[in-house]
Amino acid sequence: MRAHEAGALHADGYGRPSWLAVPGDVNDLVPALWAGSVERGADGALTVGGTSVLDLAREHGTPAYVLDEDDFRTRARAFRDAWATAYGPLAGADVYYAGKAFLCTQVARWVRDEGLHLDVCSGGELAVAQRAGMPPERIGVHGNNKSMAELERAVALGVGRVVVDSAEEIERLAAVAQRLGTTARVMVRVTVGVEAHTHEFIATAHEDQKFGFSLGSGAAADAVRRILAHAPHLELVGLHSHIGSQIFDTAGFEVSARRVLGLHAAVAQEHGVRLPELDLGGGFGIAYTTEHDPLPPHELASGMAAIVERECRGLGVPVPRVSVEPGRAIAGPSTFTLYEVGTVKQVDLDGGARRAYVSVDGGMSDNIRTALYEASFSCTLASRRSEAPPRLSRVVGKHCESGDIVVMDEFLPADVRPGDLLAVPGTGAYCRALSSQYNHVPRPPVLAVRDGVSRVIVRRETVEDLLALDVP
Repeated sequence: MRAHEAGALHADGYGRPSWLAVPGDVNDLVPALWAGSVERGADGALTVGGTSVLDLAREHGTPAYVLDEDDFRTRARAFRDAWATAYGPLAGADVYYAGKAFLCTQVARWVRDEGLHLDVCSGGELAVAQRAGMPPERIGVHGNNKSMAELERAVALGVGRVVVDSAEEIERLAAVAQRLGTTARVMVRVTVGVEAHTHEFIATAHEDQKFGFSLGSGAAADAVRRILAHAPHLELVGLHSHIGSQIFDTAGFEVSARRVLGLHAAVAQEHGVRLPELDLGGGFGIAYTTEHDPLPPHELASGMAAIVERECRGLGVPVPRVSVEPGRAIAGPSTFTLYEVGTVKQVDLDGGARRAYVSVDGGMSDNIRTALYEASFSCTLASRRSEAPPRLSRVVGKHCESGDIVVMDEFLPADVRPGDLLAVPGTGAYCRALSSQYNHVPRPPVLAVRDGVSRVIVRRETVEDLLALDVP
């Protein structure tokens, strides 16, 4: 990462990134990075949901994903209510929790109970939704290469929609629906030529990807014709667009909505079919570090509602029912990962600077995002308060990889030592979901904490679990 042909010392950001300021008090927590109930107790240890991390570590061990249940539910309700308020005067809206961010049976039940829909993208995620009692009509099924078994299960259950992603899938889905004597509700995933990440969007050649039907090439319009030709076994209910991840404003959505609504209007004009729904995807960003400044849900909702209403008015078409798919924005901030420090090494950098390498008992097997995407995370000393000065540190894992980095750059107290607990916030999305058993390290548990009580909602793997799949 940040490689340079002349060596690591010449790479950009080798010292520390420009946004990382030396803290005035290394014990302070940045509220935007943490779940709502996280605070530092009188003894200096972090508490979440009224429970000390010291107690969590003693009872459940480390590493562990620690999930604030009230925070998760509050964020889910915030999206539900924001979209209901913004789109109530229009045609209404649905919020689909993107299960790929993090899904287990208990989380799916929370999503169900808070009145959200659920987006799944595999047979396994669909099975979790079933087990949690999610009403089938509130389930959407995604995926660029759904198997016949997955399509058959989705249609047999009567899911609310299948987002089709290829010409082959249209034919397979129509055959399944005909064989089962039913109608499958479908949306077309449209690649609109817009890619948005953080504060930048580029409306050019971003159709070179595995997802969706290209709008520019006419593939999306052809998919619409194919689906309509398969009536009554397929019912086209709308179009779907997704433009990126870690998005902090609505500018990219404006371009995307304009383009996909252009096709929406063309379907009505050419085929006489008014599509009732439009999905604008997800990708809403969260604060992983102090460099990130996400919009609250009500500002996202009102901004996107204004865009959709304006574009529909310009095209002379009724505003459809809109849906969005937040995953990270709900799950991400609700969880932190709790580690125990094993070793601390101090190395001298160029120019007299120094950095501590703080090794913890987890790593890239429970958080691959730093190695995979060069993602930035923060962390704090969780088990006590420190009076030591801040020291530039890098939190690394226990795996046999030089790229096994959890937190690339952070200021931790200079007296961090073996046995201390560290907490890394913002790990609720795409950490447990992307976890692995690399080096045969069992995956951590997920602990839900609420009102001073912790409970395991995904248990820790054991060595017996690792060996159970081996065939003698």
